[in-house]
Amino acid sequence: MPGSNAVLADGEVVLVRPLTPADTDAVLRLHDGLDRRDRYLRFFGVPAGLPELARRIAATPGPRHGAVGAFRQHRLVGVAHYEVGRDPVEAEVALAVDGRAQAHGVGTLLLEHLGSMARTWGLRRFTGQVLAENTRMLRVFSDLGLPYEISAGGPERDFVLALDPGDGYWDAVAERERVADVASLRAVLRPASIAVAGASRNPGSVGHAVLANLVDAGYAGKLTAVNPHATEIDGIPCAPSVLDLPDAPELVVVCVPAPAVPEVVEQSGERGARAVVVISAGLTGTGLGARVAAAARRYGMRLVGPNCVGVADPGARLNATFVPGPVPEGPVGVVTQSGGFGIAVLEELRELGIGLSSLVSTGDKYDVSGNDLLLWWQRDHGTAIAVLYLESFGNPRKFGRLARALARVKPVVAIRTGDTEVARRAAASHTAAAATPAVTRDALYRQAGVIAVDTIDELVDVVAALAWQPLPAGNRVAVVSNAGGAGVLAADACVRHGLVLPELAEATTAALRAVLPGQASLRNPVDTTAAVDAGLFGRCLDLVLADPGVDAVIAAAVPTALGDPIAAVPAEARGDKPMLAVRLGQLGHVAALEGTAAYSDPAAAAAVLGQLARYAAWRSRPGNTTVPLSTVDEEKARVLVRACLSAGRRWLNPAEVTELLACFGIPVVQTLYARDEESAAAAFTTLRKPVVLKADVEGVLHKSAAGGVVLGVRTKAEVRDVVTGWRRTFGDRWRGAVLQTNVKPGRELLAGVSSDDVFGPLLVFGLGGTDTDVIADRSARLAPLTEADAGELLDGLRSSPRLFGHGNLDRSAVRDVLIRLGRLAEALPEVAELDLNPIVARARGCLVLDARVRLEPRPPADPFLRRLRT
Repeated sequence: MPGSNAVLADGEVVLVRPLTPADTDAVLRLHDGLDRRDRYLRFFGVPAGLPELARRIAATPGPRHGAVGAFRQHRLVGVAHYEVGRDPVEAEVALAVDGRAQAHGVGTLLLEHLGSMARTWGLRRFTGQVLAENTRMLRVFSDLGLPYEISAGGPERDFVLALDPGDGYWDAVAERERVADVASLRAVLRPASIAVAGASRNPGSVGHAVLANLVDAGYAGKLTAVNPHATEIDGIPCAPSVLDLPDAPELVVVCVPAPAVPEVVEQSGERGARAVVVISAGLTGTGLGARVAAAARRYGMRLVGPNCVGVADPGARLNATFVPGPVPEGPVGVVTQSGGFGIAVLEELRELGIGLSSLVSTGDKYDVSGNDLLLWWQRDHGTAIAVLYLESFGNPRKFGRLARALARVKPVVAIRTGDTEVARRAAASHTAAAATPAVTRDALYRQAGVIAVDTIDELVDVVAALAWQPLPAGNRVAVVSNAGGAGVLAADACVRHGLVLPELAEATTAALRAVLPGQASLRNPVDTTAAVDAGLFGRCLDLVLADPGVDAVIAAAVPTALGDPIAAVPAEARGDKPMLAVRLGQLGHVAALEGTAAYSDPAAAAAVLGQLARYAAWRSRPGNTTVPLSTVDEEKARVLVRACLSAGRRWLNPAEVTELLACFGIPVVQTLYARDEESAAAAFTTLRKPVVLKADVEGVLHKSAAGGVVLGVRTKAEVRDVVTGWRRTFGDRWRGAVLQTNVKPGRELLAGVSSDDVFGPLLVFGLGGTDTDVIADRSARLAPLTEADAGELLDGLRSSPRLFGHGNLDRSAVRDVLIRLGRLAEALPEVAELDLNPIVARARGCLVLDARVRLEPRPPADPFLRRLRT
């Protein structure tokens, strides 16, 4: 039976999976093996009928029964199960954990997975009884993070555990995952002992390079080599196989040829290793790779790679890589799928004198991924900046949550890559057409506070500034230069990157006038002229930095016969405002300059400050706040969607669309639906005149362009004539007619949802109606949508200032629609595409005039459930 590996609080990996009748004997052995105290706490006395209980627990999962087990190397160490009683949304739950596995989080992990299983069957509550003296079980309930109630008084307490997870529950799960993940990664980045399998005396081999790097880094733990043809290599003792090692190594670094890798990994697990780093390539897409992954799961080992350059933690004097040269210690943590990227970034940062806290090359990413390092870095005091190179996202929703938590305290910088796991498909809606892989990835990064760049040079530019300078308090930048052209270039670049060049305070201008030549320009950008020496240039920088209306300074200069003004830039004593230098003519794109970064191009410095200002603004905004919504009936919406899918349909008809939107309180114009002329005429009599008629035609997205919209219909005869004409024109594609009351004109907007199996639902907002395809002014965010996300959607259009400035449109009404649409997308994973187009917005209120909804059968998923990659 398939399952998923997960990490316990002590870092040990267990397999969690649903139980089946084949597990009956294992369930019986578990309960038979409980000591007297645990039996009493589980059964409130002496148990009877254990074989029958084991049979019931291991019965085939279904809507009225579910059970999950935790397995440690094939041995069942814990069971959680439920049985549905009279109430179809309530089930009685029970839990049993082997005494030798208690106090490591097995019970909590099982309840997380059992709760996820129960929610897929529509259950809302777990109930049961617990003895008042069972403090360990009571602590599990309190730590779980789900709302619960326990009766007072008496030795036996009734409890009710709600299964509706909110942010508090997922925060608790995330914290448990962080503790467990960090514990498991210690065997990767802080191992007490290492064996290098495939170590060689040949200086041209990867195994030799890895062993030499470990020795050169001064690794202080026990280091051994594995090679059947040697007893020692460069003074390091060597064994013929992993099984022949005198002691079990915590970490095995595998550098053998691909065909030999599975056996080495299997032997590592058998010998008791807790982690393996597989540097060898050529496994993915073959049976060899499958054997390696299976061995890691079977023995509960963490696995880095395969096809990677290794791992390094300079603070622990660990360099288990084949990168050239040493890995200096510093504040930057790097995780990369590309070994070449990791080497390139290391070389550039090393040249600047910036070291690494950790380097993990995930390669083909069978197990350890970027998400693991986000958890590690959150509490790693040696890491101040996180750098990511990710070519794919195994669990982007979890990535977003973890990256957001890390970015709140430490900058996260990522290279944009073009390849994602989002399927390209023919889109049947404007929203889906706009949901390209790049749009989805960028939305993920923006919401998580990730600083995204396009090149290695840009990444190093940003990291240099973050390593040496504070974040700006705002986006107001002053430029000081000794050459007018340099100042103009810098000022123009600042504007392009969303920065503002404020007027300097009168006091600042007066102070500059007192020290600068008469021909100097005292407005921002400040031109000191080329006649000033380095000392006077530095004095001007101090004066501008002290201006309360300035958040950051760019010092741009060229060397003259009087000296190099940038030599006066050293910034360690310049306060809490960032200052970046630009030295025109500098050979490298960025260089170290005693406390700050010097760039060769003003555009690069402005781009970096723009990134830092946006990140600082993101960090200063409130955290994830969900907006309480009234008039929401999620259960009614689920029934409607399931009924449509059960009937084999994928598109909701207009009447169903109106009903679905009403379930979430989204305002829709009064709408009726008719199949033929007579029902259309009957519906017409109930509406306020005049009426708008719209054709519901299969495959028609633009109704107006296809002749499917008629305005100002005032009589039954007109209704019959229009419907008759449409039925004749559209033939077999005709499905019905939509009748709506006439609405006063307003600005037409679009909002929609496009969802896929990897990233989940993406919300798109932009200009609607006929402007949709002509102007293509849109912004996008991933669900779930917070209050801040909704605001950024509204402000993310080029036309936003005109739309919502000076009371032109009702911002709060449109924002409310976006938030409700986000709730719909989150609650109904079956909604694959949804278009609200147009939404007519006015100075007061807004109203949806047309909508389309396409469904796909998708089981509910828990993207934040604790489990390792499969």
